[in-house]
Amino acid sequence: MPNGPACCRVQASDGRYGTGMSAVADVSYRWFEAPVRQDLEVTQVYGYLICPSTGRVLIQDDEGVFNLPGGTPEAWDSDMPATLAREAMEESQVRIDDAVYLGFQEVRRPGRAPYAQVRMAARISGFEPRRPDPDGGRTYRRLLCPLAGAADVLGWGEPAVAQARAAGRVAAGRWNIGIDATVGVTYVD
Repeated sequence: MPNGPACCRVQASDGRYGTGMSAVADVSYRWFEAPVRQDLEVTQVYGYLICPSTGRVLIQDDEGVFNLPGGTPEAWDSDMPATLAREAMEESQVRIDDAVYLGFQEVRRPGRAPYAQVRMAARISGFEPRRPDPDGGRTYRRLLCPLAGAADVLGWGEPAVAQARAAGRVAAGRWNIGIDATVGVTYVD
């Protein structure tokens, strides 16, 4: 399992993976390393949270369903980094610093105007004891995964590959964190 558990991959009904593919019929995702266009509502802010001591990214494990920490911007959040910091603490009980905007993915689904899901990278500055997410009461496991395997674990196809590469550039260039690990998945519980 060098790239994460294969059972976690999401595959479209026609059997393909990749840019614009989704496990939900008629939903498409397109990645942009650019500012969010003014015509798009930002519905979510998710983060590639990097552990500086391991160079791995934190992925939430909700009984075998994997996701990045993040969620909906709230009126009291001062900006997108504040949304990410709040959600990272609520969902995964991690403190973060130096959140960096990576880009957004445009989501198109029938019956709804296109919208944006923002992706950021941030350094993990500390782990707190796990506890239930105040929003839904669930306690997520914290999987630390090499960035190279994050797309496979998440099951998000090519958009996630591009997002993880962008996060890797930030980790290496801005924080001087080595992200070369290609094997080794561990839980921090």
